Amino acid sequence: MAKKRANGEGNIRKRKDGRWEGRYTAGYDSKNGKRLIKNVLGKTQAEVKEKLKKALEECQGLDVSRSEEYTVATWLRTWYELYAKPNVRTATANRYKLIIETYTIPRIGNIKLKKLTTRHLQKLYKELLESGRIHVGKNQDKGLSTTTVHSVHLMLHCALDRAVKERLILRNPCGDCIVPKPRKPEMKILPPEHMKAYLNAAEARGLLPMFYLELVSGLRKGELVALRWDDLDIQSKISVSKQYVRNPDGSLELTQPKTENSVRLVSIPQTAVDLLIQEHSKHPDSPYMFPSPLTGEMYHPDSVVNLHKKILMDAGLEHLRFHDLRHTFATTALQNGVDVKTVSSILGHFDAGFTLRTYTNATRQKQNE
Repeated sequence: MAKKRANGEGNIRKRKDGRWEGRYTAGYDSKNGKRLIKNVLGKTQAEVKEKLKKALEECQGLDVSRSEEYTVATWLRTWYELYAKPNVRTATANRYKLIIETYTIPRIGNIKLKKLTTRHLQKLYKELLESGRIHVGKNQDKGLSTTTVHSVHLMLHCALDRAVKERLILRNPCGDCIVPKPRKPEMKILPPEHMKAYLNAAEARGLLPMFYLELVSGLRKGELVALRWDDLDIQSKISVSKQYVRNPDGSLELTQPKTENSVRLVSIPQTAVDLLIQEHSKHPDSPYMFPSPLTGEMYHPDSVVNLHKKILMDAGLEHLRFHDLRHTFATTALQNGVDVKTVSSILGHFDAGFTLRTYTNATRQKQNE
């Protein structure tokens, strides 16, 4: 009976077909203890020696029995369920799931995890940039934005780092990728001279309290629709402690805001308080600050976006994203002398540095003045 070799030993022989073969023990099956035998082939003995040396070095760094189990698809799903989903906020988990199931697995999911290369990932990014968009709207490119593809890369980098730590792969192939730099969409604001027309159009639709509050607070849309009447403080403050986010299946989930700093008290002018009191008098039995007139429940965040578009059309104003109302608040506050740290705390940003970088133009204008 042949001697049982230790993990990492191997031998070389010449085959009948003239090629040289190196066989080695890559490890042992964790279920039944049997040896896992691998081989390398070459035209010369020296070639096989070099290949065998490299293979032995690799298998000593890997948990071979487990690394064989995973494809890219099975590992990403495992990583998502065990490491990502329990430790990130709902919106981030939803974005990860979209990246995994929609953008990544259909293209590289069948590749063995240990065989995944930088070239596979580079090709994935190229395809996503050229034709990655699932639903192509009017005047939209078929490809995903550089910002989205950059997010795909960051998530894969994180997932594959974990695979390295678990000895499923030797190194992270994301490390050598050339990744497109994210291009932020041009920031727009509602000009001061257009605010009256905008608010008049909102009032004509019976929506003045909601959109006035948005312009004086810069809330995220999910935070705005999640407000309840008891979130209004008698000291002219709004308590922001929750938001609604949309799940991949279209359902809404009530969660904590984006970051720890997003749980905050936001001071609002008395004018806004008066408008909110008037709004509440229309539906005194509803717990929501802005109940939908159709359902009596909270507005869907997308419905608020659609209402914003209608208000712009009614007022004859050019298109602005709803999120640009948040930019409008921040820019206006900074240009009127509110310090960056205060604006940052109102917006619920992670730190004031992010606010400063985001609104550099506004602060520069104030410096010039």
